[in-house]
Amino acid sequence: MLCNNFETFLWLGNQLAIEFHTPFRTIDKKFPTEVVIDLDPPTKAEFPLAIEAALYLKEDIIDKLGLHAFVKVSGNRGIQVYFPLFGNRITWNQTRKFTEFIANYLLMKNDKHFTIERLKKNRGHRLYVDYIQHAKGKTIICPFSVRGNANAGVAAPLEWDELTDNITPDGFSIDVVMKRIEGKGNPFASFFQVDNDGPLQEMIRFIKDK
Repeated sequence: MLCNNFETFLWLGNQLAIEFHTPFRTIDKKFPTEVVIDLDPPTKAEFPLAIEAALYLKEDIIDKLGLHAFVKVSGNRGIQVYFPLFGNRITWNQTRKFTEFIANYLLMKNDKHFTIERLKKNRGHRLYVDYIQHAKGKTIICPFSVRGNANAGVAAPLEWDELTDNITPDGFSIDVVMKRIEGKGNPFASFFQVDNDGPLQEMIRFIKDK
């Protein structure tokens, strides 16, 4: 379903569509227009693990490789890190190599608290680094979507320096997010102007050669 005008948005609301899950590409593109790493703790109590993992990515990969990434809380219990793709030149298979590298890197940093185990019963209290979810035909909760949980938390975009122990994954209401936009602007405002293709292609070639 394509929701690209206010009338369709109202119609979806009339159908009780609370959560908006979108694919990893825009409708006019063949290949992904973003790479998203989903950092999924088992409960909100382990949310600090998601912050830890996101900051590892920021400090060790994003900053050092000259990438531009965006971060948001999920509105439920975790964090998602976004890497925009600009030229639609990077394939699904290539992005899988990148997401798998990210997941394995995080395991190397803290295999006691991070995991790529698919079965929930085998994860214990470890953070699940979901790199398999990024694939053709799959979706993820989109920025600014409300969640259908008790808090009606918003999947709220953040500035990287806001990623501290003072935040919670579902602590942003619609009112809070609207006030944030009015006061601070939209942290994802430049999303579709970012070009990560060069650094990502270089990194994918490096991974392939290993």
